[in-house]
Amino acid sequence: MAAMAALQSSMTSLSISSNSFFGQRLSFPSVSPVLVKSPENPGLIVARIKRWERKECKPNSLPILHKMHVKVGDTVKVISGDDKGKVGEVTKIFRHNSTVVINEINLKTKHVKSKEEGEPGQIIKIEAPIHSSNVMLYSKEQDVVSRVGHKILDNGKRVRYLIKTGEIIDTSENWKKLKEDKNKKTEVAAAAS
Repeated sequence: MAAMAALQSSMTSLSISSNSFFGQRLSFPSVSPVLVKSPENPGLIVARIKRWERKECKPNSLPILHKMHVKVGDTVKVISGDDKGKVGEVTKIFRHNSTVVINEINLKTKHVKSKEEGEPGQIIKIEAPIHSSNVMLYSKEQDVVSRVGHKILDNGKRVRYLIKTGEIIDTSENWKKLKEDKNKKTEVAAAAS
């Protein structure tokens, strides 16, 4: 009964007239994360984040791009997941969610509908992205995986190297090879069009 009386008194104090309401913006209270006390540790307070809440973005609403330890063309070894132990070359990176696509690794089946009438549908294999934390740089010469380090050479150029072996990853030959491959792909795409 006391709750009903409190509700009635709050409704009468609200008293919105129809004339004063039109043309005005509604203001809602700001929504903040719900703080919940965890049952295991009674003194600990945990903020519960809903899965549909957005990740942190820049002021222009674009996602924050993560720094990654691998680049396109690097040879990597998968260190966890279904394809653990496989070695391949990075073909594509996605910096907004820190994932990489590796050649012939993490293959998934995709069912494709027919594009034209009379053409059969097909089942194709595509390379799905893997999170960058599940891969490590790999040295083919010494057959070892290693973390990446950065150092400045005598000529002032900043390069990446494998910490275990000291092998330099960012050599000028690698970059020339990558540029040539990229040019070939664009020429093939232009010829196909």
